[in-house]
Amino acid sequence: MLRLVLATGNRGKAIEIREKLKKYPLIIESLQDYPQIPEIEENGKTFLDNSVLKASIVSRYTNLPALADDSGLEIDYLKGLPGLYSSRWGKDDRDRVARVLKELEGITEEQRKARFVCVMSMVVPGNKVYTEQGVCSGKITFSPQGKYGFGYDPIFIPDGYDQTFAQMGKKIKNKISHRAIALDKIIPRIIAYFQL
Repeated sequence: MLRLVLATGNRGKAIEIREKLKKYPLIIESLQDYPQIPEIEENGKTFLDNSVLKASIVSRYTNLPALADDSGLEIDYLKGLPGLYSSRWGKDDRDRVARVLKELEGITEEQRKARFVCVMSMVVPGNKVYTEQGVCSGKITFSPQGKYGFGYDPIFIPDGYDQTFAQMGKKIKNKISHRAIALDKIIPRIIAYFQL
């Protein structure tokens, strides 16, 4: 029974990760399967800190390999914000999107450069740590567009595309997103660990 626990309670993230790993004979659980694990305070100074912290705690609690990601949106004009605070920049996705658009009011398209960053960490029993990073550069739109995805997807257009993540749907997003890039890099480590 090959089990991997996703150190996330975010349904959107879990769906994206499961989609990428579906061809492998793994049972993929998430924090929803382990209600006894207390909420993890993400107090790291970097995406890497938080990613390793979450995977380490979940691996310790479950005694299973745990996969965690920490990711966020960095906007040049806002000096890298919301960054580490991306998921805490408002009470819900709509609130967070509205805040970004308000902060960028009156700002030209050229000044709206941004990137999504994801650091993916796998911690296995014995506390061995594997980490990889994915970055997807693009720009912030002037208004939300599209109905797919979650988080800041409706206001982020990746470089080389003319649609937001929320317009393009998961098929394209799951190939080019920051999380997809980090996951593609860490999958060989998962395969090696489980000897798939």
